[in-house]
Amino acid sequence: MAAAVEIDRVSKHFKIYREKYTSAKERLIHFGRVPHEEFQALDDVSLRIEAGQTFGLLGHNGSGKSTLLKCMAGILQPSSGSVTTVGRLAALLELGAGFQPDLTGRENVYLNASILGLKKGFVDKVFDDIVAFAELERFIDTPVKHYSSGMYIRLGFATAVHVDPEILLVDEVLAVGDEAFQRKCLDKVRTFQAEGRTIVVVTHAVELVRQMCDAAAALDHGRLVIEGDPNDVIREFRERLMAGVTSLDEVGREMATSELSPFWGKVRIEEIAVQYPDPERHNVTHGEPLCFDVHLTSNEPIDDVVIGYAIYGPMGQLIHGSNSHLKGVELGVVDGPRRIRFDLGSLPLLDGTYSLTVGAHTLSGLVYDHWEQKRRFEVAAGGRDEGMISLPARITTD
Repeated sequence: MAAAVEIDRVSKHFKIYREKYTSAKERLIHFGRVPHEEFQALDDVSLRIEAGQTFGLLGHNGSGKSTLLKCMAGILQPSSGSVTTVGRLAALLELGAGFQPDLTGRENVYLNASILGLKKGFVDKVFDDIVAFAELERFIDTPVKHYSSGMYIRLGFATAVHVDPEILLVDEVLAVGDEAFQRKCLDKVRTFQAEGRTIVVVTHAVELVRQMCDAAAALDHGRLVIEGDPNDVIREFRERLMAGVTSLDEVGREMATSELSPFWGKVRIEEIAVQYPDPERHNVTHGEPLCFDVHLTSNEPIDDVVIGYAIYGPMGQLIHGSNSHLKGVELGVVDGPRRIRFDLGSLPLLDGTYSLTVGAHTLSGLVYDHWEQKRRFEVAAGGRDEGMISLPARITTD
């Protein structure tokens, strides 16, 4: 398959100036040199995006993903390496990018189209569709400097998708705007997919990448971390993103202790250990069993202990919760160290990172200790089903 975008060992660095010398005397003293630091935004990145693919770019703030997209669009030139694109390209990179604030919405549509090499006759044919998509009939002849952020986004997206691009570059825009406009954008992207156009999406919404993209890549501090199947890329991205979660856990624990019950600390959770079926793998595949051990301790005999747990999905949705009492298991007296094992059985979950909350409390609900989403586990499931739970669905036809 032919490549629509070829990125070959691209690096990009910027000069960050800490001081400015404005007078001739200052410039003379410093021999015309202004002190600066070099910032490496991209470091030897190579990617190949096939024609007709929907490709997702993931990364934390400052990872270089938006810089890479601007290099693809030709807005930035790499410091080294090369970017090759094949086909007409439309880019919606950031709020108001490419708009001239003193021109009207109408004038900006024609200006953007002319930059892409489109003739006025073509724009005349699609202009009404652009305005209708953006829902800006009343304001199309108003200077865009008076537009709200939502109006900017609507006009920018509408223009980009109606100028007949073979490659569409989108930076975060699918995650902004009101819900109705997001739905309209996603529907348009799906139409482009069906037509075999190439789409490159930069986003923080990992579930959007999972559902819409054929392939993905993750960047970290300007370097390419992984590329390939969206599920694999998302898993690696989340593992790196969660690498520094300990300090956040401690903050969460301090917040929990600020609402002390009279029983707080009489029973303490010492550890929650997720037990994967295969110790060599740090994930569970769809349908495999999963266990976790809760290690408790108490300095005195406590005979009213219930252990509860809750499982949350990748977007923070509660999937399932229960506790030892509801399951008909009475823990008796807890005195000193104690281990309680929870066997979740065969997991029906789809691919993703899931969070585990565990709490120790009395039968009436007074809290001894509480760990809020301090442990996570990975599910590796193939396929492109959407959602979080896999159902044994069968499709038949006569």
